[in-house]
Amino acid sequence: MTALVIAEHDGTKLKPGTSNAVTAAAKMGGEVHVLVAGQGCAAAASEAAKLAGVAKVLLAEAAHYAGALPENLAALVAPLAKNYTHVVAAATAVGKSFMPRVAALLDVAQVSEIVAVEAPDTFVRPIYAGNAFATVQSADAIRVVTVRGTGFDEAAATGSAAVEAIAAGPDAAKS
Repeated sequence: MTALVIAEHDGTKLKPGTSNAVTAAAKMGGEVHVLVAGQGCAAAASEAAKLAGVAKVLLAEAAHYAGALPENLAALVAPLAKNYTHVVAAATAVGKSFMPRVAALLDVAQVSEIVAVEAPDTFVRPIYAGNAFATVQSADAIRVVTVRGTGFDEAAATGSAAVEAIAAGPDAAKS
């Protein structure tokens, strides 16, 4: 089992939530890989490589990833996801915009805003405006999950993963 965490960044450093998503992905079991997609984002990839628990960082650099458009991110992530058991992102505006598209392209359900991992296929998420919690089990081969940052600790910057450049996906040329 290997999880792919999609990093959110400003080009030079990771945004809050990514390190929490790495911690959540580590609890799902197996290796954790991080995808950093953007333009001129090698520094963010280096920061992701230092997160504890990260085995590898994938770096996709292209001009059409600069604005983190959901159509472009989904077109990059969906083919990559077929090599992973979990695709994880922070439940931020960016994560909430492209992760449903990834789930649709993979024809799987998305589990949104988890706050705990009970097993590789079982997650806890808030419902009813956070007044109750539901335990959700996913039977999908690839689990597409967004993570509420407050539910998990930030991963420490004690790792030393390799950064691997990958080919950019297609530019959807729309938003």
